[in-house]
Amino acid sequence: MGSSGSFPLDLVLFGMIAAFLVLRLRSILGRRTGFERPPEQHVPLPPGQTGRVMPDGQVPNAQIIDGQAEPVAPAGPSRPLPDPASPAGLALLSMRRIDRSLDPVRFLNGAEAAFRIIVTAFAAGDRAALHPLLSDDTCRAFEAAIAGRETAGEVQRTEIRAIQSATIDSASLRGSMADIAVRFVSDQVNVTLGHDGNPVAGADAVTEITDLWTFERDLTSPDPTWRLVAARSA
Repeated sequence: MGSSGSFPLDLVLFGMIAAFLVLRLRSILGRRTGFERPPEQHVPLPPGQTGRVMPDGQVPNAQIIDGQAEPVAPAGPSRPLPDPASPAGLALLSMRRIDRSLDPVRFLNGAEAAFRIIVTAFAAGDRAALHPLLSDDTCRAFEAAIAGRETAGEVQRTEIRAIQSATIDSASLRGSMADIAVRFVSDQVNVTLGHDGNPVAGADAVTEITDLWTFERDLTSPDPTWRLVAARSA
Protein backbone atom coordinates (compact mmCIF):
# COMPACT_ATOMS: atom_id res chain seq x y z
CA MET A 1 0.00 0.00 0.00
CA GLY A 2 1.38 3.48 -0.90
CA SER A 3 1.64 6.48 1.40
CA SER A 4 -1.35 8.79 2.03
CA GLY A 5 -0.06 11.23 -0.58
CA SER A 6 0.36 8.63 -3.34
CA PHE A 7 -1.93 8.45 -6.41
CA PRO A 8 -4.88 6.02 -5.75
CA LEU A 9 -4.20 3.57 -8.57
CA ASP A 10 -6.55 0.97 -7.07
CA LEU A 11 -9.52 3.38 -7.28
CA VAL A 12 -8.71 4.23 -10.90
CA LEU A 13 -8.53 0.51 -11.75
CA PHE A 14 -11.88 -0.21 -10.09
CA GLY A 15 -13.41 2.77 -11.89
CA MET A 16 -12.22 1.50 -15.27
CA ILE A 17 -13.65 -1.95 -14.55
CA ALA A 18 -17.00 -0.45 -13.52
CA ALA A 19 -17.14 1.71 -16.66
CA PHE A 20 -16.39 -1.32 -18.84
CA LEU A 21 -19.21 -3.34 -17.22
CA VAL A 22 -21.73 -0.52 -17.69
CA LEU A 23 -20.85 -0.17 -21.37
CA ARG A 24 -20.99 -3.94 -21.83
CA LEU A 25 -24.44 -4.24 -20.25
CA ARG A 26 -25.70 -1.30 -22.29
CA SER A 27 -24.53 -2.93 -25.52
CA ILE A 28 -26.30 -6.19 -24.59
CA LEU A 29 -29.56 -4.80 -23.21
CA GLY A 30 -29.86 -1.65 -25.28
CA ARG A 31 -31.49 1.56 -24.18
CA ARG A 32 -35.19 2.15 -23.68
CA THR A 33 -36.75 5.10 -25.41
CA GLY A 34 -40.16 6.66 -25.19
CA PHE A 35 -41.16 5.21 -28.58
CA GLU A 36 -40.95 1.51 -27.76
CA ARG A 37 -44.17 -0.48 -27.92
CA PRO A 38 -45.19 -2.61 -24.92
CA PRO A 39 -44.88 -6.38 -25.42
CA GLU A 40 -47.72 -7.77 -27.47
CA GLN A 41 -50.01 -10.37 -25.95
CA HIS A 42 -50.21 -13.60 -27.93
CA VAL A 43 -52.55 -16.52 -27.54
CA PRO A 44 -50.64 -19.51 -28.90
CA LEU A 45 -52.77 -22.44 -30.03
CA PRO A 46 -52.34 -25.52 -27.86
CA PRO A 47 -51.49 -28.74 -29.69
CA GLY A 48 -54.43 -31.07 -30.09
CA GLN A 49 -56.98 -28.23 -29.98
CA THR A 50 -60.53 -29.61 -29.78
CA GLY A 51 -63.44 -28.57 -31.95
CA ARG A 52 -64.42 -25.50 -29.89
CA VAL A 53 -64.09 -22.32 -31.88
CA MET A 54 -63.88 -20.07 -28.79
CA PRO A 55 -60.79 -21.08 -26.75
CA ASP A 56 -60.48 -18.94 -23.62
CA GLY A 57 -57.12 -19.90 -22.15
CA GLN A 58 -53.59 -18.89 -23.05
CA VAL A 59 -50.91 -21.53 -23.35
CA PRO A 60 -47.40 -20.07 -23.04
CA ASN A 61 -44.72 -21.63 -25.19
CA ALA A 62 -41.71 -21.81 -22.89
CA GLN A 63 -38.29 -21.61 -24.53
CA ILE A 64 -34.80 -21.30 -23.09
CA ILE A 65 -33.29 -17.86 -23.72
CA ASP A 66 -29.94 -16.85 -22.27
CA GLY A 67 -30.10 -19.70 -19.79
CA GLN A 68 -33.58 -18.80 -18.47
CA ALA A 69 -36.96 -20.25 -19.29
CA GLU A 70 -39.15 -17.46 -20.65
CA PRO A 71 -42.59 -17.62 -22.29
CA VAL A 72 -42.05 -16.86 -25.96
CA ALA A 73 -44.99 -16.92 -28.34
CA PRO A 74 -44.45 -18.01 -31.94
CA ALA A 75 -45.16 -15.47 -34.63
CA GLY A 76 -48.90 -15.50 -35.10
CA PRO A 77 -51.12 -14.25 -37.89
CA SER A 78 -52.24 -10.65 -38.14
CA ARG A 79 -55.30 -9.79 -36.05
CA PRO A 80 -56.63 -6.40 -37.25
CA LEU A 81 -60.23 -5.78 -36.18
CA PRO A 82 -62.97 -3.94 -38.09
CA ASP A 83 -63.46 -0.22 -37.51
CA PRO A 84 -66.06 0.10 -34.71
CA ALA A 85 -68.04 2.49 -36.95
CA SER A 86 -68.06 0.09 -39.93
CA PRO A 87 -71.03 -2.23 -40.61
CA ALA A 88 -69.00 -5.20 -39.31
CA GLY A 89 -67.93 -3.26 -36.23
CA LEU A 90 -71.49 -2.21 -35.45
CA ALA A 91 -72.71 -5.78 -35.93
CA LEU A 92 -70.07 -7.06 -33.50
CA LEU A 93 -71.20 -4.46 -30.96
CA SER A 94 -74.80 -5.65 -31.32
CA MET A 95 -73.64 -9.24 -30.84
CA ARG A 96 -71.88 -8.30 -27.60
CA ARG A 97 -75.13 -6.83 -26.28
CA ILE A 98 -76.58 -10.35 -26.53
CA ASP A 99 -73.48 -12.31 -25.52
CA ARG A 100 -71.18 -10.30 -23.28
CA SER A 101 -68.50 -13.01 -23.48
CA LEU A 102 -67.99 -12.46 -27.21
CA ASP A 103 -64.49 -11.11 -27.83
CA PRO A 104 -63.41 -10.57 -31.46
CA VAL A 105 -59.75 -11.43 -30.85
CA ARG A 106 -60.62 -14.66 -29.03
CA PHE A 107 -63.10 -15.44 -31.78
CA LEU A 108 -60.34 -15.07 -34.40
CA ASN A 109 -58.02 -17.28 -32.38
CA GLY A 110 -60.74 -19.92 -32.27
CA ALA A 111 -61.56 -19.47 -35.95
CA GLU A 112 -57.92 -20.11 -36.82
CA ALA A 113 -57.98 -23.28 -34.70
CA ALA A 114 -61.14 -24.42 -36.51
CA PHE A 115 -59.57 -23.59 -39.88
CA ARG A 116 -56.57 -25.79 -39.14
CA ILE A 117 -58.72 -28.66 -37.89
CA ILE A 118 -61.21 -28.54 -40.77
CA VAL A 119 -58.60 -28.26 -43.54
CA THR A 120 -56.56 -31.12 -42.08
CA ALA A 121 -59.59 -33.32 -41.33
CA PHE A 122 -61.05 -32.82 -44.81
CA ALA A 123 -57.77 -33.85 -46.44
CA ALA A 124 -57.59 -36.94 -44.20
CA GLY A 125 -61.27 -37.80 -44.69
CA ASP A 126 -61.84 -37.57 -40.92
CA ARG A 127 -65.62 -37.20 -40.77
CA ALA A 128 -65.73 -37.45 -36.96
CA ALA A 129 -63.49 -34.41 -36.57
CA LEU A 130 -65.46 -32.41 -39.14
CA HIS A 131 -68.99 -33.04 -37.91
CA PRO A 132 -68.96 -30.88 -34.72
CA LEU A 133 -67.58 -27.86 -36.59
CA LEU A 134 -69.87 -27.80 -39.63
CA SER A 135 -73.50 -26.92 -40.21
CA ASP A 136 -75.67 -29.75 -41.54
CA ASP A 137 -75.60 -28.50 -45.15
CA THR A 138 -71.84 -27.87 -45.09
CA CYS A 139 -71.23 -31.26 -43.52
CA ARG A 140 -73.16 -33.00 -46.31
CA ALA A 141 -71.15 -31.14 -48.96
CA PHE A 142 -67.84 -32.05 -47.32
CA GLU A 143 -68.85 -35.69 -46.90
CA ALA A 144 -69.89 -35.91 -50.56
CA ALA A 145 -66.50 -34.57 -51.66
CA ILE A 146 -64.69 -37.03 -49.38
CA ALA A 147 -66.81 -39.93 -50.66
CA GLY A 148 -66.10 -38.97 -54.28
CA ARG A 149 -62.38 -38.92 -53.55
CA GLU A 150 -62.55 -42.33 -51.88
CA THR A 151 -64.52 -43.83 -54.77
CA ALA A 152 -61.88 -42.59 -57.22
CA GLY A 153 -59.12 -44.05 -55.06
CA GLU A 154 -57.56 -40.64 -54.60
CA VAL A 155 -55.64 -39.34 -51.61
CA GLN A 156 -55.33 -35.67 -50.73
CA ARG A 157 -52.22 -34.37 -48.99
CA THR A 158 -52.54 -30.94 -47.40
CA GLU A 159 -50.07 -29.08 -45.21
CA ILE A 160 -50.71 -25.66 -43.70
CA ARG A 161 -47.24 -24.15 -43.57
CA ALA A 162 -48.32 -20.77 -42.18
CA ILE A 163 -51.36 -18.57 -41.67
CA GLN A 164 -50.37 -15.06 -42.67
CA SER A 165 -53.56 -13.34 -41.56
CA ALA A 166 -57.02 -14.00 -40.18
CA THR A 167 -59.34 -11.00 -40.34
CA ILE A 168 -63.05 -10.36 -39.91
CA ASP A 169 -64.36 -9.57 -43.39
CA SER A 170 -68.00 -9.00 -42.47
CA ALA A 171 -70.52 -9.66 -39.72
CA SER A 172 -74.28 -9.72 -39.50
CA LEU A 173 -76.96 -10.38 -36.90
CA ARG A 174 -80.44 -11.78 -37.54
CA GLY A 175 -82.28 -11.86 -34.26
CA SER A 176 -79.92 -13.89 -32.07
CA MET A 177 -78.28 -15.68 -35.02
CA ALA A 178 -74.80 -14.28 -35.67
CA ASP A 179 -72.71 -14.71 -38.82
CA ILE A 180 -69.05 -13.71 -38.98
CA ALA A 181 -67.03 -14.10 -42.18
CA VAL A 182 -63.28 -14.54 -41.73
CA ARG A 183 -60.71 -14.04 -44.47
CA PHE A 184 -57.75 -16.42 -44.10
CA VAL A 185 -54.52 -15.95 -46.02
CA SER A 186 -52.38 -19.06 -45.66
CA ASP A 187 -49.40 -20.81 -47.18
CA GLN A 188 -50.36 -24.38 -48.03
CA VAL A 189 -49.21 -27.43 -49.92
CA ASN A 190 -52.17 -29.16 -51.61
CA VAL A 191 -51.79 -32.14 -53.91
CA THR A 192 -54.22 -34.91 -54.79
CA LEU A 193 -52.70 -38.29 -55.67
CA GLY A 194 -54.42 -40.82 -57.90
CA HIS A 195 -54.68 -44.55 -57.22
CA ASP A 196 -51.30 -44.98 -58.90
CA GLY A 197 -49.67 -42.45 -56.57
CA ASN A 198 -49.20 -39.81 -59.26
CA PRO A 199 -50.53 -36.25 -58.80
CA VAL A 200 -53.90 -35.59 -60.45
CA ALA A 201 -54.54 -32.12 -58.97
CA GLY A 202 -52.66 -29.44 -57.12
CA ALA A 203 -48.93 -29.15 -56.82
CA ASP A 204 -46.28 -30.27 -54.37
CA ALA A 205 -45.26 -26.67 -53.73
CA VAL A 206 -46.16 -23.96 -51.24
CA THR A 207 -48.98 -21.76 -52.54
CA GLU A 208 -50.59 -18.70 -50.95
CA ILE A 209 -54.33 -19.28 -50.67
CA THR A 210 -57.05 -16.83 -49.64
CA ASP A 211 -60.25 -18.32 -48.21
CA LEU A 212 -63.44 -16.67 -47.00
CA TRP A 213 -65.18 -18.75 -44.34
CA THR A 214 -68.44 -17.84 -42.63
CA PHE A 215 -69.12 -19.07 -39.09
CA GLU A 216 -72.55 -19.04 -37.48
CA ARG A 217 -73.86 -19.31 -33.92
CA ASP A 218 -77.06 -18.67 -32.01
CA LEU A 219 -75.83 -16.25 -29.34
CA THR A 220 -78.55 -17.32 -26.90
CA SER A 221 -77.55 -20.99 -27.11
CA PRO A 222 -75.50 -22.49 -24.26
CA ASP A 223 -73.40 -24.21 -26.94
CA PRO A 224 -70.40 -21.90 -27.56
CA THR A 225 -69.40 -23.58 -30.83
CA TRP A 226 -69.29 -21.45 -33.99
CA ARG A 227 -70.01 -23.70 -36.98
CA LEU A 228 -68.85 -23.27 -40.55
CA VAL A 229 -71.78 -22.54 -42.86
CA ALA A 230 -69.99 -21.39 -46.01
CA ALA A 231 -66.48 -21.62 -47.46
CA ARG A 232 -65.09 -20.34 -50.72
CA SER A 233 -61.85 -19.16 -52.24
CA ALA A 234 -61.50 -15.38 -52.32
